[in-house]
Parts: sequence; C-alpha cells; structure tokens
Amino acid sequence: MKLTLRRSTLARHLLRGFTLIEIMVVITILGILAALIVPRVIGRTDDARIAAAKQDIASLLQALKLYRLDNGAYPTTEQGLKALLAKPETEPLPQNWKQGGYLERSTTPKDPWGNEYKFLNPGLRGEIDVFSYGRDGAPGGEGVDADIGSWQL
Repeated sequence: MKLTLRRSTLARHLLRGFTLIEIMVVITILGILAALIVPRVIGRTDDARIAAAKQDIASLLQALKLYRLDNGAYPTTEQGLKALLAKPETEPLPQNWKQGGYLERSTTPKDPWGNEYKFLNPGLRGEIDVFSYGRDGAPGGEGVDADIGSWQL
C-alpha cells in the first residue's frame, strides 16, 4: 500500500509542471540576458563580414600567385578573376594554365554583401589589386562602407 501511495504521489509531483511565477522568473531572466547580449552581438555582424572579405581576398591573391607561377604573368584586368576558373581566350593567352583552374569553386566568390570582387592589373596600390567596395558597394567610404583590399593584408 505504501509503495502504491508513494508512486501516485511521485507521479502527481512529476506531472505538476511549472507555476506561473516560475515561468515569469525565467522570462524575466531571459529578457535581462537578451538586453545585455544582443547589442554586443549586433555590432559584430559587420566586423565578421569585413573579416570574411579579407579572407576571400587573401585566397584570391594566393590563386593569382599560382596563376603567375604557371604562366609568367597575372591575368589582365579584362581577363579578370574568371581567368582563375576558365582558361582565358583573349590575349595574352596563358601557356601553362592549370587544368581544373586555380579555385576550388565553380564560380568566382562574391563579397559578403553579394557583389563581385574587383581586380586590377596593374594595380593602383600594388602590383595587382583585389578588392571589395564594402557594404555600400561604392568606391571610398568610411567604417563598414570603406573599401577592403589586398593592400590592407
């Protein structure tokens, strides 16, 4: 009898659930945590995109250096970054273009804001320039709208 009574008391205790006060305390704690953490995380989105753009640019520079090692020169501005994916058909034609290309992707990467990376040969700030116009997609700018380029690496 005692065993049955204990089981039924235990079953009622387990099925009891949470009280309204317990739920309100948890919601209040979550609200306080959100108020403290969310503002810090929101500002980091742009920082993460800038870091991703710099990483993409560094990868493109490595692929361009391999292209130059194989072919003696970088692709022209007109051939662009597409020369890393498909053998250019305009002069100067690469003599030792690597079968399969120089990127592990099938398309040239886009910057974190969805725009194409720009390529200049000769560059304005270096031998070659690979860059993104940043969040605003326009030349120049400051902060997150500033240009991000190979000259910053």
